[in-house]
Amino acid sequence: VKTPEQVALMRAAGLVVARTLERVAGAVAPGVTTGELDRLAEESIRGEGAIPSFLGYHGFPGSICASIGAEVVHGIPSGERVLVEGQLLSIDCGAILAGWHGDAAVTVPVGECAPELLALSRVTEQALWAGLAAVRPGGRLSDVGHAVETTVRPHGYGLLEDYTGHGIGTSMHEPPNVPNLAPRGPGRGMALDPGVVLAVEPMATLGEPHVRTLDDDWTVVTLDGRQAAHWEHTVAVTPEGPWVLTALDGGAARLGTAVPEPV
Repeated sequence: VKTPEQVALMRAAGLVVARTLERVAGAVAPGVTTGELDRLAEESIRGEGAIPSFLGYHGFPGSICASIGAEVVHGIPSGERVLVEGQLLSIDCGAILAGWHGDAAVTVPVGECAPELLALSRVTEQALWAGLAAVRPGGRLSDVGHAVETTVRPHGYGLLEDYTGHGIGTSMHEPPNVPNLAPRGPGRGMALDPGVVLAVEPMATLGEPHVRTLDDDWTVVTLDGRQAAHWEHTVAVTPEGPWVLTALDGGAARLGTAVPEPV
């Protein structure tokens, strides 16, 4: 559990991530390489006096994960990967500022995308916000997965079970794991007390939720080759409710509530 002062430091790191993702997403276009997006992200993060969380993490070679199409997460950015009209691109980004981490991801269409892909991404984002809304005092950890799962399931999408959200703080990945489903229902697991900070990150697919890791030891792809979407935010429990540390407005617009803004 973090103190309010520590959460404020995490908000500063979260804003670096939010501004970086805004810049990188704005540069997505057919013909751009994921390597170019990675350079832009690193320049943005370092330009704010922060450090890319991902670069060198267990040997990862990029400042972002750039996952295209059937790649769900952990795609390696490369000057060889040229974006093509109609693709879905997941961009995952983390930054360390004053020793504290922020972590978020967005899924961005490359040019004009098929309606079924846009719907997949939209529902996955809605599931993220449903999960974030459940991160409130008096809640339990499984409330988050329950909210995500009940948003995604009616659409028939696959929901990844093997990959989860996570606690976050002075390390990018801290306990607890934050599953995107709740087989035993809400109201179970760790108490969501003020000062708990989580990264919530639903990953959904057009097909089955089964995945494998490519020979690069990083890129996670769907077994059936169907496309995927991935959205993530870092969120803190405050006495007033959720505060989305990696959203520019703290989550106010999407949560429909006032959020604390001590920074």
